[in-house]
Amino acid sequence: MKRIPFEEKEMEVLKEYPPAFEGLFPLRIYNRPVSNKENWRLLYHEKAPVWVPYDIENTFFSPAVIPDSVARGLVVEAQPFDPDTQAGGADMYGTDWVYQPEQAGSMVRPGAPRIEDMNDWKDVITRPDIDAWDWAGCAEANREYLGGDMYVVCQLLSGWFERIISLMDFAEAALALIDEDQKDAIHEFLDAVSEDMCKIIDKVAEYMPEVDGFVIHDDWAGQASPFFSQETAMEMIVPHMKKVTDHLHSKGMSAELHSCGHGESRVEAFIAAGWDAWCPQPMNDTAALYEQYGDQIIVMMDPGLPPEPTEEQQRQTAREFARRFCKPGKIALPGGENYMNYPAFEEEFYRATRRIFSE
Repeated sequence: MKRIPFEEKEMEVLKEYPPAFEGLFPLRIYNRPVSNKENWRLLYHEKAPVWVPYDIENTFFSPAVIPDSVARGLVVEAQPFDPDTQAGGADMYGTDWVYQPEQAGSMVRPGAPRIEDMNDWKDVITRPDIDAWDWAGCAEANREYLGGDMYVVCQLLSGWFERIISLMDFAEAALALIDEDQKDAIHEFLDAVSEDMCKIIDKVAEYMPEVDGFVIHDDWAGQASPFFSQETAMEMIVPHMKKVTDHLHSKGMSAELHSCGHGESRVEAFIAAGWDAWCPQPMNDTAALYEQYGDQIIVMMDPGLPPEPTEEQQRQTAREFARRFCKPGKIALPGGENYMNYPAFEEEFYRATRRIFSE
């Protein structure tokens, strides 16, 4: 794409979108030379956007038609959803979740793991009838929500390791990954999970072509370290992830991984699995990840604003982040919670990255 010189008239705010989550500032749409949707596509497909977007500068979509969204209490769509009264219940594999208002999320109903040995999964688990979900009704209800020029990211919860945890509890799931007697059954189960994810992706693409990409959750680490070795990740999980990311890419969609914990030592597995982007938590050394791997995976980083920054501190931080971490072919996105309510940072970051990518 031909580079478009920056003009100050682009700073005119044309409209605002309400924030996806409570506590964030409204998303301001400037007089931009290309649409938000087109800019994200340039980022993912060419690593040369017209400007560098925020990690939340898109339309987030977590529809109730997918049972896991309701079970986990994370529904975001046009229809109102009250997690205190509507969240919880069975996910798409029949596991029962209980909503925890104090944590704004759900947990598996304790005390009754469904599987003790993964060799038994076929006797316990019924795979979801994805064709029977009301995809047409979901598309109709969300037509306006998904429309327009915003890049739309759909969420899938409970990925591969998380799905095993939901069936076995954590310790048993971690041990099952290295149990030679259970490995074949785990591969068979995770292959089925990946097939079901691909079918969901197909239905979304068919009924809601406005969706541009997916973010899929699979936590691999705790506060201090990963739950399993790199070798285990590459052997047991990466091939199944790759099946889904390849499918997304075949449809022109982006693939973002949400994986919590101190997982920086697993970034090579994330890259091998085909993820376009990863949103690490702050305990990871994101600057080092960017330097070593930023040309292979887009890393989302806290920009490092000081507490209660002045307007000039906001602008200076934005310019410095853009200079260090936003280069053609090697781009990090500002993320985390330490910038979301500072409009001067947002404004200056747009201006700075527009200039970088117009030169």
